[in-house]
Amino acid sequence: MTADVSQPAGTEQTAKEELLSVTGLQKHFPIRRGLLQRRVGAVQAVDGLDFSVVRGETLSLVGESGCGKTTTGRLLTRLLEPTAGRVVFEGQDISHISMGKMRPLRRDIQMIFQDPYSSLNPRHTVGTIVGAPFKLQKVDTPNGVKRAVQDLLALVGLSPEHYNRYPHEFSGGQRQRIGIARTLALRPKLIVADEPVSALDVSIQAQVVNLLEDLQDELNLTYVMIAHDLSVVRHVSDRVAVMYLGKIVELAESKDLYERPMHPYTVALLSAVPVPDTARRHKRERIRLTGDVPSPVNPPKACRFHTRCWKAQEICSVEEPPLVDLAPGHQVACHFPENQDKPAPTPETSATTP
Repeated sequence: MTADVSQPAGTEQTAKEELLSVTGLQKHFPIRRGLLQRRVGAVQAVDGLDFSVVRGETLSLVGESGCGKTTTGRLLTRLLEPTAGRVVFEGQDISHISMGKMRPLRRDIQMIFQDPYSSLNPRHTVGTIVGAPFKLQKVDTPNGVKRAVQDLLALVGLSPEHYNRYPHEFSGGQRQRIGIARTLALRPKLIVADEPVSALDVSIQAQVVNLLEDLQDELNLTYVMIAHDLSVVRHVSDRVAVMYLGKIVELAESKDLYERPMHPYTVALLSAVPVPDTARRHKRERIRLTGDVPSPVNPPKACRFHTRCWKAQEICSVEEPPLVDLAPGHQVACHFPENQDKPAPTPETSATTP
């Protein structure tokens, strides 16, 4: 790999160094009506998140549509400003800093968008798209922008000859690789990947996921991955946070969460993941949640999942369960957790890829 896309000096840190810390994060979108546009309510998209991300790891945020995953990602990258709470990146509180002060930090915090068809300007060539961060941040490259862009294209598995082509000439998987190359241009430390493979064919998803893993190892990247496909998340995550209606209901290491889910909502989500082994498929029970997801404008009081939970009792509608450790590194927000007595899974020496 050439010097243009190599790992920057000084990024070799201890494995347990905290890169990002989130405390009490909230985002409420106001609802206004009438001629005077008076506020009559708010959409509680994100309502009190607490988590941290260690340098070099992959933390995945999962949950069904409308749970606040994408909003959380945009808050972390400061594409949205939080209503309350703190986002601390490398010791600096970036929750409410101005766009001018945030601009230099864009080099360290980047985002991969969900749709590779709409995230690329069809009027610009690949060279212009991938080279834009260099010009916006006024970054000098040793051998010129063109050479740097061609090195980035080669890094993500594309030909340097694609420099003068337009996005419409590429497939969906190739377009997503172009988007990834653009994200890597400034050698970021943290990448928020918003459903990076959900818009791609199943046959291409594994290729992009493997590419992201290879880039993480090569460039010492840290990922916050947003996804709803639990089968993809399982293979790429170090830890998984399950969200429901703006809150984290379970947070654990990937292997522990998949083999010993404790929150009823996580158990229901995992029961819907397809299993290719027909023998295993007959042994497990498919849990079907009743009712629809409540509106984030008026979420249920106390535990937000109690209106659909088969284990709900009176306390669930009165007292909100805190997110606490029920096992080492396994946090759950539930009054009546599942699988609490089940032994913890043995650690794996290596992870498999999809």
